[in-house]
Amino acid sequence: MRPDGIHPRVMRELEEELAKPLSIIYQQSWLSGEVPYDWKLAHVMPVCKQGCKEDPGNYRPVSLTSVPGKVMEQFILSAITQHLQDGHGLRPSQHGFRRGRSCLINVISFYDQIFYSTKFVSLVPYPEDKAD
Repeated sequence: MRPDGIHPRVMRELEEELAKPLSIIYQQSWLSGEVPYDWKLAHVMPVCKQGCKEDPGNYRPVSLTSVPGKVMEQFILSAITQHLQDGHGLRPSQHGFRRGRSCLINVISFYDQIFYSTKFVSLVPYPEDKAD
């Protein structure tokens, strides 16, 4: 159970009734820059990754936080990501951890710049046994 004692299914079934009060809380939280204390609480549960359940090394911690707090996290993440992508911090060449971009696309883009560019590029070989 989550720290607020509310099951996510209850939130989903009451979404129309909760939409207005939660939007007011989200707006006040956004303007004040503070998150309600209860949304910061979490229950940490051990979850077995794989293998023998008797081995403590096979478990990883999972934090169960409140559903409204997780929704607020998504709002904040979306706002920060949008700000960074609108020319305030991420160059088009940065691909890591961005939606729709991968390391493979970055390598292909780099390859294209090297082999199809009119600019002079020099590559320095590096021995594989030294690439630790």
